[in-house]
Amino acid sequence: MIHEIPGSDVSFATVNGIEMAYETFGFNNHPAILLIMGLGVQMVVWDEEFCKRLAARGYFVIRFDNRDAGLSSNLAGAGVPNISEITALQSVGTKLGVPYTLEDMADDTVGLMDSLSIDSAHIVGLSMGGMIGQVMGLRYPKRVRTLTLVMSSTGNPNLPPPKPEAMSVLMLPIPAERSAYIQGWLNVWKVLSGPKMPVGGSLGRKWAELSHDRGINPDGFLRQMAAIVASGNRKEALKNLSVPTLVIHGDSDPLLSIDYGIDTADSIPGAKLCIIEGMGHTLPEALWNRVIETVAAHAI
Repeated sequence: MIHEIPGSDVSFATVNGIEMAYETFGFNNHPAILLIMGLGVQMVVWDEEFCKRLAARGYFVIRFDNRDAGLSSNLAGAGVPNISEITALQSVGTKLGVPYTLEDMADDTVGLMDSLSIDSAHIVGLSMGGMIGQVMGLRYPKRVRTLTLVMSSTGNPNLPPPKPEAMSVLMLPIPAERSAYIQGWLNVWKVLSGPKMPVGGSLGRKWAELSHDRGINPDGFLRQMAAIVASGNRKEALKNLSVPTLVIHGDSDPLLSIDYGIDTADSIPGAKLCIIEGMGHTLPEALWNRVIETVAAHAI
């Protein structure tokens, strides 16, 4: 059933010792869906139109900025981690202290649910957001009605590395000047989309403009990356995940290849796998309706 969707404005909640910015779409007496965004990316990339279409399926949709992104708290006082050092130590089984972990980010998300008086929700996580969703499902299974993991990973170190061009474009310095920032993100999305289903130039430009104007946080990107690296391999732990899980992955993902989606689905008991032909490591408008239909069929 299609519903008229009320307007949305940014709100803030004090959660887990930080301020989290969020927006809602739809009616709060409908089943909740929390959309968790990926590494260094603001909630606006869960496009407003995407959120409205999902809410029109009868959900109360919440998008939010993770800590160290967008309008949520900038943890500048936590320092800037050395990713190479953390990665090297992690590879030999030695853990180096990091500003925070994916567990902390999962606690943030559950805290936001508490602030909105949401006992349980459908969780949809994209890339790093899917990793946070996995942690939520393991730590807080009663708070997660269903879990949808989009272009995500278990942290399994035995999977193929990203294509060099995908990893290198992510590691380029983030420009502070507006036009350079926008062009930089257009280049990132061009590479991550792959050749078959690119993010449209006008859509990517809108996301980049909104992100720059809301506030950029290059060091926050590194702190989030450190959280991913330090959280390690969840593959064994995911055998105990009891939440109904759907894995959505593209067969043209240059960052996390299709092997990551297959590995994620194989690691979680009863997980369903949806492979989308031509999809890379972005969510172009051409896929919105298909992804919404797939999510809605699962989130019941």
